[in-house]
Amino acid sequence: METVTLTINGQEIVTEKGKKILWAAQENGIFVPHLCAVLESPIPFGGCRLCFVEIEGIKDPVTSCTEEAITGMVVHTRTEPVLQLVRMAFELIMSRHPIICKECPANMKCALQDIAREMGFKLKPKKLPQILPELPVDDSHPLFTYNPNLCVLCGQCVYVCNEVVKETTLDFNFRGFKTQVGTFQNKLLADSRCNACLKCVDTCPVGALSRK
Repeated sequence: METVTLTINGQEIVTEKGKKILWAAQENGIFVPHLCAVLESPIPFGGCRLCFVEIEGIKDPVTSCTEEAITGMVVHTRTEPVLQLVRMAFELIMSRHPIICKECPANMKCALQDIAREMGFKLKPKKLPQILPELPVDDSHPLFTYNPNLCVLCGQCVYVCNEVVKETTLDFNFRGFKTQVGTFQNKLLADSRCNACLKCVDTCPVGALSRK
C-alpha cells in the first residue's frame, strides 16, 4: 500500500495515498465535524459544509471530504476562518432543526450533539431565527419511523438505500427550501418498495429514522 505523510494540527499523519483529509484525520483521532460524508462513496456529497479545513499555501478553506491528503501538506482544522465557516453552516442546519433532545430517539448518540460538544457550539442558533418544518411523521412502517422534521438532508440514508442496498426506495424530493428525503411520489413507507433491511435507520446520524 502506497502511503503519504502530512501534518494535521501539528501532528504527523501517515495515511493511504488517495484518502481524503477528513478520513485521514478521523482515523488518527482528530475530530472534524461532518454529517454527509460517506467513507465508501467515491464521489463526496459535500452538502453539509461542516468539514472545512485550512491548508497552508491555499488561500481559502476547503472541504476536507473532497481534498486528497498529499505528502508534505500542512492542515489546520481550528483556525478562525475555518471556525467562522463551520459555525455558520452549523447554525444554518440548526435553524431548521427542532431542539427536542430529551424526546429524540438519537439523544446522547446524535451527530449534532457531538459536533456542538467538540466544537464548543450551542445547539440553538444565536444569529439566525428558527424556521422549523411542520411535516407529517411517517409512522406507517411496522419496524421504523421517519420524522422528516429531524432530517438534516445529509443524504446518508439515500446513499445506503441506492448504492449499498440497491433498492432506490429513498431519494431527495422537491428542490430548494422544500427539499426533503422521501419515497417516490412521497408515498408512505408502508406503501413503498422498502425491503425493511433497516440500513437507512442504522446510518441516520440524527434520529430522523428510528427503530420502533
